Amino acid sequence: MTANGKPSILVIPRPSLYRQLFSPQSDALLRSLGRVEFHDSENDLTSDELARRVAEFDVVVTGWRAPRFTDRVLENAGKLRLIAHSAGSVKFMLDDACLERGIEVTCVAIAMAPSVAETTLMFIMMGLRPLHRFDRALKDGEDWRTIKTAGTGLPEIAAQRIGVIGAGNTGRAVIKLLRAVGANVCVYDPYLSDASAGELGAEKIASLDELLASCRVVTLQAPATPETRNMIGKRELAMLQDGALFVNTARSWLVDSDALLAELKSGRISGAIDVFDEEPLPPESPFRKLGDNVIITPHIASATRQCHLRQGEITVEEVRRFVSGKPLKYGINREMLATMA
Repeated sequence: MTANGKPSILVIPRPSLYRQLFSPQSDALLRSLGRVEFHDSENDLTSDELARRVAEFDVVVTGWRAPRFTDRVLENAGKLRLIAHSAGSVKFMLDDACLERGIEVTCVAIAMAPSVAETTLMFIMMGLRPLHRFDRALKDGEDWRTIKTAGTGLPEIAAQRIGVIGAGNTGRAVIKLLRAVGANVCVYDPYLSDASAGELGAEKIASLDELLASCRVVTLQAPATPETRNMIGKRELAMLQDGALFVNTARSWLVDSDALLAELKSGRISGAIDVFDEEPLPPESPFRKLGDNVIITPHIASATRQCHLRQGEITVEEVRRFVSGKPLKYGINREMLATMA
């Protein structure tokens, strides 16, 4: 703590990222909470550099591409009491050792849920009624009547049986939007209780196989953990109905990409994919050469201005709660860390 009893706060996201996430209002509030020191280089801070700087700080604000809190960092972090992560999962940068030392940890994964859910809803609606294809056909000079015929008789999203795999922050946000437009939502998540599914207005499905086989649209929202690695493979994809739509705005980690590519190439199913094993997606990637049955985007499901500002706002609010002695709203415990992506 400083002489006036306020904490010393180290902010390690590079300056351009800090300006992207923290509005002038969020910046002003953070500065009012204590003595704030910033990482002033566009080069990401390394663990060795963090170890050399961390000793005098009570709070460290982290972000995308943050360094790992190694044993050396923690040994030097005698005053550290809070790690406030301005992005999603913290699992890449710390483990139980932080929690065992009494350091509180929070993250803003919930900030990204609305924007990813919105993208997922757009993907589903575009998959059911591909207006983008008709727009392109008209602009390419194709016959009006032919295009109009192709766009007639397509399904509405209302009353569609849509399967959501994963009921974390994003899965729940997706379910909320789907329910709002009248879809019948099924959900598979082994950690979701029947009561919670009921509160969400979704039908809980006992097995992944059942959901895949029974839903015309399937959207993947599960976390990337050792247990979910390639949870959707050739066998699972084969269970999808002919003409089904498969959406992935979560992580490519969850899907056997070769098996997915084969199904999409065949044209048996449609797809909307925002995440890939290799990013940026190479120019020669076969995903870039898929047909009109597939929509691909460059991992931008959460990349809205509002999302970025929410990340900064929630981070600062968590620091404010900590400074004022209130419990963190999005604190992470050992059990949560164990199942985190």
